Order: sequence, then structure tokens, then C-alpha cells
Amino acid sequence: MRLCALLLGLVFLTVFDSSECLPTVVRPDKGSTVMVSTALPSDQCAVCTVSGVNDTETSCASSLSLVPEEEVKLLFNCSQPVEQAYAVMITRAIECTKDACSPTTVETQPSILADFTRTFTWELKAPEKIAVSLNILGEGLMETSEPCTDGFQYTVTTSKTNGNGQTQYCKGGSVTRFDLPNEAVVSLQVKPKAQVESVLFQASAGPLKGRTMVISVNSSTTVDVSRNPEEPECEVCSAEGSTPNCSPTEKTLTGVEKLTLEFSCPKPQDVYSVKIKKKIDCTKTPCTPAAGEVDPDLFKDFKRSLTWDISLRDPTNTSVEFTCPKPQEVFSVEINREIDCTEISCSGNIVQAESALFPDFNRTFTWDLKVKSTRAFQMDFPEPGMRQIPNEETCPDGHTYSLITYLRTGPATIGTFCKGGTVTTFLARYKGRMSLQVPGDRKLDPVDFKLTVGPETDMVAIVKVNLPRGLSDTEFITANYPREFPDNQQMQWDFTVPGMHNYTMHFIDHTAPECLNNAVEVEYQKEGKKATKLTLTDPQPEHQQGSFSMVLKNCETNRTLQGLALKYKVSVMRSGHPVLCSVDLTKHKGVSLQIEKVGSDPYCEMSIDSKVEKKINVAAGTKAKLSFLDCPNEDVRLTARKAIGCQNVASCSSSLLTVPKLDSCLPMPLHSFTWDVNIPQDGTVDLTSPTGSLRQSLPGQECNKSASLHVAEGDDGFSIGDFCFNGVIRKVQVHANISVTAAARDFSKTRGPFLNVSFSEEIPETIIFRVSPKMSPPALLATPNWPEGMRPFSTVSWIMSLPSQYQADLQFVNVTQPKCLDRHTAIKVKMLGHEEEIMSRREDEQVEDKLLVPQSFYLNMSNCIPEEGQFGAVTKIVLQKKTNLLAIVLGIAGALLLLLTVLAVVCIITKKKKRDRMNKESSIYIGKGNIFRPGDRHFTKTRSENESHVYDSIDETMVYGHLLGDSSYADSIQDHYKGIQVDSYQTFTGPTDGELPVIKEPDHEPEMDNYKPFLDPSETFIPSRPRTPIDRQDSLGFQDRRMVDNELYTFKSTGDMNTIRLSGADLEPQPPITEDSL
Repeated sequence: MRLCALLLGLVFLTVFDSSECLPTVVRPDKGSTVMVSTALPSDQCAVCTVSGVNDTETSCASSLSLVPEEEVKLLFNCSQPVEQAYAVMITRAIECTKDACSPTTVETQPSILADFTRTFTWELKAPEKIAVSLNILGEGLMETSEPCTDGFQYTVTTSKTNGNGQTQYCKGGSVTRFDLPNEAVVSLQVKPKAQVESVLFQASAGPLKGRTMVISVNSSTTVDVSRNPEEPECEVCSAEGSTPNCSPTEKTLTGVEKLTLEFSCPKPQDVYSVKIKKKIDCTKTPCTPAAGEVDPDLFKDFKRSLTWDISLRDPTNTSVEFTCPKPQEVFSVEINREIDCTEISCSGNIVQAESALFPDFNRTFTWDLKVKSTRAFQMDFPEPGMRQIPNEETCPDGHTYSLITYLRTGPATIGTFCKGGTVTTFLARYKGRMSLQVPGDRKLDPVDFKLTVGPETDMVAIVKVNLPRGLSDTEFITANYPREFPDNQQMQWDFTVPGMHNYTMHFIDHTAPECLNNAVEVEYQKEGKKATKLTLTDPQPEHQQGSFSMVLKNCETNRTLQGLALKYKVSVMRSGHPVLCSVDLTKHKGVSLQIEKVGSDPYCEMSIDSKVEKKINVAAGTKAKLSFLDCPNEDVRLTARKAIGCQNVASCSSSLLTVPKLDSCLPMPLHSFTWDVNIPQDGTVDLTSPTGSLRQSLPGQECNKSASLHVAEGDDGFSIGDFCFNGVIRKVQVHANISVTAAARDFSKTRGPFLNVSFSEEIPETIIFRVSPKMSPPALLATPNWPEGMRPFSTVSWIMSLPSQYQADLQFVNVTQPKCLDRHTAIKVKMLGHEEEIMSRREDEQVEDKLLVPQSFYLNMSNCIPEEGQFGAVTKIVLQKKTNLLAIVLGIAGALLLLLTVLAVVCIITKKKKRDRMNKESSIYIGKGNIFRPGDRHFTKTRSENESHVYDSIDETMVYGHLLGDSSYADSIQDHYKGIQVDSYQTFTGPTDGELPVIKEPDHEPEMDNYKPFLDPSETFIPSRPRTPIDRQDSLGFQDRRMVDNELYTFKSTGDMNTIRLSGADLEPQPPITEDSL
């Protein structure tokens, strides 16, 4: 806009006072000629080219032709809205040889100058007797003479030089192919901002063929096809057998079914004429056939003459033949049907016009209706009803209806009507006639009305009307208007007024009669209320609400003067109050609003800045005053958009996609919010979830409706997928401009952030998903645009990061493969950090259902250019814990080896301890027959059962000898010990107090692993404290460590073996030991 302001200041300062300025950059495609022009004077509108350093050079004109494949900056400046002031003509040539055309696909370049009315034109060039065939892609076309409602108007001209044979088409028909000669021209005109398909036709060439027709003629009809001798030669052939039957002049057909006729010329209707003769045999009552019907489409574009040969067996045969070449311009046909409801029920009969009779003639269809004299016949018309017009006028579509009722005073015309209006029902008394007039040049398209017998009434007629919603004026007239209304008769109109609407009655024109009896009265009646009676000159109801009836009553008039006539209108307007809202988008950078009607109510009225619009667009950075009248919230959809751009990857910062709080005066909730993200050149957009991950919405893992995201490529809206939060996708990278659309149940509670958008360097693939699968549940991943196919020549990759000690079970759940026209599809799997691919399949190779991948890997899919079919896939990722067989085997072997080692050590230690115990067992004797056992534990066996008292030998000379010489030691014993004093060693002779009691202790297994010797040698030579006599001599369980440490009571073996058994059970008197023995 800065450029526009500068140029306006320098160039157009003296030309334009107040104008619109639109700069744009255009680059026409190769082979196309673009012409931009305006019909307004050059002082009001101009189109300029901008060039030079800093765009300082301009060149302006009313029309401008652009050079193909050259980029040019244009500046449109006009005092009128630029969309309406300029027209764009885009012309291409289709050149054909005998069997091929170039180009084969007819393209449009849909993005060029889309803000203006555009006409795409294709000029056909072909050799002589070669036809160019254009196959229409997509929706078929239908021939029409009216403008197309959707703004897409096709025109076909068979000759470029003289413009003959021009035909218009609209979308929505059965025409799927054009066969055109050399120099034919095909064009498409579209309204501003219309989205045009990039490819419309496929072109091919072949020999020019004549016209082929399939004909069916019954046995009672004869068809003569004859050539005018003055016209060029054209042969007609019929394939009645194996050999075609051809004639250069004429062909007679009768009693054939689906016979193929081939004409050697492309337009035989200009060369041949057709005579159709119908034979009807009748007796007094039946006729064969019962009706003289002729197919109206039989040779419908040929010159035809129809003859009905009606044979009356009694008394004569009658033949009717038109002698003039065009009888339809001379004769008219009236087709009458009588319906007597006094003899038949007439309960809901559908009345239809006979469409097959005299299709080229001016026709009048009449239905004579009759009921009992006190009843009325009722005719109900389907939507959209009927509209009353003045009696002398005809309807625009050529179908004009009239209703007449027969009174005692003569016929009265209730009214003349056209299709499409507010009248839904007629009731007329006793007898009447309904008529339909159709001209010969119109195809019959009648209204099929339903006939029933109505109630008793004294009205001439009752007209029921459904007044429309919104602002409207509907006119009505009395019977016979502008002539007089019948004397002493009454006519009633029942009006249904929509809710929240006011009506006002306006008498446009009326004549008042001179009454001889009674008076003219206008009576208004509402249900449940008292009737209001007025005269023609009284003020009529204004700004009233509710449905009502109006009855016009005539008096007995002076017929020498003017009679009663009335023309009036009913005005309806809304009584509701509009919802007003002032929107300020200057507070939200880059945010624009779109409001459109999506409901079925056609009376919702939206306006922006006091201008009524079907769709409202509030541009970013602007303010607008909006109004909504009778618009339920569910019938209006509010969406918003925001543009996010980046020019340089290095300077781009990340953005959180959050929904701003819009003006609270907007009555409808926000339906969706879209961010248009534009990437820098050689850049990539990265999408991450603020919650950490995304989930693709697919069957089996659908997203809930609380919040969802739709991601699509921004240029053409090609879908990448639908996503929500908390899945396995950590990042989505797209090498293209994208749009992200967020939808939520309530944006007042869910404003985001929905995604984090950042920019990075260019990636080799089109799309990359970075995925971290989880143990549960299994993850589903699909190609972009699923379940539709991927874009041709596009690639998508998934980088799978697996946890350590886990592997992935990769399952291809659903794979659809196309038939490729160029290149191949590919599905590849490769472990990260490895060059070798563990799987690679094309479209003609079978894909494994499952693949076990032991570590993080890379899954890539690429598409070809499909000839037919689509490429897409859904994969499932299931994590499994790794099983290391070598570690298990080594562990078991190590455990067994360790166990064997432990057992060996235990056995060795046990054996050694047992041997040491046998070599070093010792015991202690205590006087008075008490046995003391050292150690911390009880004996596990009785003394008689173990051998703890058995010694290998006793060196008697060394036991006490070193103690006897120490007198202090002997004194101390005498002071403290009150037992038997000894001076020298005496041989043990047994207890002095009798036999020792045998102490029974519980038997326990000997402790093998916690072995202690009976008396530790270290404790026998290291007394811990002075010796103390044992006082508790009666207890064998008493243990005193001091006695263990006393050397006096310690037996040692230092000499020859001298076994001494101290078992109480074995004690017997021993022979005395003499000193000699010592």
C-alpha cells in the first residue's frame, strides 16, 4: 500500500480524486495470452505496469496485454470498485493433428488475477475433416439460455469468424463431451474470487464423424426421413443387419426398437426433414392405440410434420394432414379434460398436463371441474406456490395459469397466475375451469396440482396465501379485475403471517359501485377475535401481527355505472430488533473474521456497515459495525483467521497458537480459528504440542470433540491430517505453507495454546513426523490426506525413537496402491545409523503385514504420479521388551558354576572342620561331679552320647608342674577356693559325691556351617580376669568364661595318646596310681 500511495501521489494526483488502488504481481503461464481491460474511461480507471529501480517507472492504459512467462507488477487504480471495473481475458490455443492434440489437458491457471471477472478462452485448431473432442472433467454441463446461478458460464462457438452456433452451458447436467470442428471456441466466464479447477478438459482428435441417433418407432407410427435436394449430400444409414442399409435421399422407419441411424454429415437436421404419421383405429368405444401419442423428442431438432390418421370403422375413416410446412405457426391446439367429482371421489387426484401432444404448437390445456352445487372444488399447489398477475399478462416462463368459476350471472375470472409465489390453495364453488397456456417454443414444464372436494361455502372463491418472511410486498386483485366484481358475491383471502412480522394493508386502486341494496364491506377476521368491518375508504390495518382473513362483500349494484374492483397489496416487515455489534480488530494483529449463513432459514439477514451481505468478511486491522436480524446462532457460523509469516529462518522466533478473546458483542460462538503459516524460502515449519505430544485422529484412536486440530497445506488446502493432544507424535515438520484450524466445543474455556510453531532449515521430504511410541496403547499413524491418497510425487517420513531394551512390531494395517503412470510408489524401513534398508517395496510388490524392528528406525513412503487409484497407508506401532538369549544362557551357566563352587567350598570347609574337631577336642573337669562346658551354646547331645570328653593323650608331666613352684598362686587358691586341696597331681578316680546325673537335652542336628571348637586354644592361655570359685555347682547349664580361661582346668595333649573317658555312665573305681607311675 506504500507503493500504491506513492504512485497515486506522483502519477494520479490530478486525475483521481477518490479511488481504489490494488497492486499485484502476475506471471502468465506458457502458451497463454492475458488481456486486462476496463470499459470505464481512462480518467476514471487505468491499469499500470510498474518497473524500474525502486518501482519508479509506470505505464498506464485502459487495456493491457501480458507476455507469457514474464513477471510483471500491475497497479489497478479506479474510482469504482476494482472487482467490477476490470475484466480479464485469458486465451490459450489447442492445436490438433489428425489423431492428437497439444496440450492434451486443458488448464486454466486458477490463481491468476482471481479478484476480477475472468474469461478463460480456448481456440481450437485442427486439419480439415478432423474433429476435436473435449472430455469434460468432473461435473457435467447442461445447455441453458439463462445466466448460471453459481457464476460459472460456459460458452461454445462452432465458428470463431462469424460466431454462429453459439451455445451456453451451466454446471449440473449430462453433457460430458464436446465434439467440435476447426476454429471452434470454448470459453468459461467466472465471477470474481471464484475458485476454478486447474484442469477442465482432456483434448483428443479424430476423423470428423456424422451424427448418430438411436430411434424407436412403434408399429402404428411411420417415420419418413427425406433429404432436401437443394442441400449438400448426406447419406443416412441404418444398421438393420450385418450390412448397413444406406440411402442418399430418404429412409422410412416403422416398428423398430432402438434402431441406430448414422448420418454422414455432422448436422443432418439442416439437410433432412421428417414426416411422422400416426394411425389410430377406432370403433364406437375403444381406439387402438387408445391415445394418439407421439414422442416429443423424436427427431425434435429436425423439421417435422405430424399426421394423425384416425380410422373410424363406423361410419368413416378420417385423416388430418397439415399442408403447410410449419403448421405450429398457424394452428393452436386445445387439449381438454373433464373431471366430474359428482360421480367420482376426486380425493387427492394429481392433475397433470399431457406433455406428448403437439409439442411444437401453441397449446392450451383445460380441465373442467365440477362438484355438487353446495360444495367447492379445492386445488392445492406444491412449493413454491403461485403468484397472481394482471389478467391480461403472461408469465415469463410461458406457462400461464387461469382459473374461471361459472356463476349464474356468467363466468368470473378468479385470477391469472404464474409459478413461484405465495398462493398455495384455490377453492371455487360448484363449477370451474383451470387452464394452462404454453407457447410452441417452450418445453412443457407444468405444475401438477392436487384436486379434492372442498367444504360447503357461499364464497365465489377462497385464496389461501402464505406470506414470506422478511421484507415483502405482495399484490392481489379481485375477480374480473379491472372489470367489475360480481354483484352480491363475496371473495375471501386467508393470509398466514410468519411470526415476529408485522403486516400492513394498502389499497392501491379501487372503484366503488352505486349500491341498490346492502353495501360494500371489507371484513377482517382473526382466530378467536371479533371481526372488524370496514369500508373501502376507511384506514386499513397497519403494523398488525398474526394470521388473518379478509373478505370482500359486494352489494347489488347499478350496472349502468362502474362496478366494484379492487387492487391491493400486503406489506410484511420484521418486527424483531437486530443484534448490533461493533468489531475492532485493530487490537488483534493479523486476525480477520468470517461470518456466513449455514442454516436453512433464508430470512436471516446479516449486514456489515449497513450493507446486507450473505457472507461477512472483516479484514485484519479494521473496524466494522455488524447487524444480525432473525439469525439463530445455530444458523450462523463465525470463523477467524490469523496470518503468521517468517522471512528468514535465522531471525524467526517460535509462536504459540492461542485464540484471542474476540468482541463479546458477537452473538454466535466461535466455530473455528485458523492460523495461516507462511514459511521462508528454503525453510520448514515445525509443529509441536505444548503438552508434549500429538495424536493423529484415526479409526480406533479418534479425538474427542473438546478440542481438535486440522492441518492442511496452505496453497490448496490439501489435508495433512487431524490431530489432538497426548499421543506419540513429538513433532511435525512440513516443507510448505500450512494452515492450522482449531475446533473446540467452547473457545471461552479452551483458548490454547494449541501448538508451538517454529521454523527450521529445509528438509528433503515433504513432511516428517517424529514419533516416540509408548508401551500402551499401540500407536496408529496414517499418510497425509487419509483415507484419500497422498499428493503425487510427495514423500512423507516417520522417525521412530524407541526406548532402550525395546523393539517395535511394525504392522501395515491398511495399504492402498495405485496404478502408476510415472515412477513408482515406495515404502522403505531403515534403522537409524544404518545404511542398509530392512524393507523396500513398490506398488507392484507385496508389503509384509508385520515387521520386527530391533531399534529406532526410519519409515519413508513416497508416491508416484497415479494413472488410477490412490496411494495411502495406515501403520500400527507396538512396542515389545527385548529378549537377550545369550545373556540368559550365560546367566544360567554362571549361576550353576557359582552354585557348584559354593557347594564345593562348603564341603571342603565342613570336612576340614570335622577333622580339626577330632584333633583338637578338649574338656574340663569340675569337682563335686559338675560338668562345665565352655562355649556359647548347649551340647546338642548328652554326655554319654557324644565324645566331647575323649582325649587323644595327656602329657601329665607338663600339666601342673609350672604352677606348683609359684606359692602365691597356691595361696590364692586356698583363700578363695574351698574345695579339695591338692599338692600334686592325682589320678582321677571319679566323682566324690556319687554318680553324676545324666542331663537330657534336646537333640539337634550339629551346626555344619557355624562350627566352633569345643575350646578355643587362644582362650586357654589368656585369662581375662582373676579366677573365681564356682558356686552354682548344681547346674550343668551354668557357664563361666573364667573357668574356660583357667589353665588349671584345661587339658592339653602334648605327649603320647592317653585316652581318658569322663562319661558319667562309665565311671568305675580305678586302681591307685603310685608315684612310680608318675
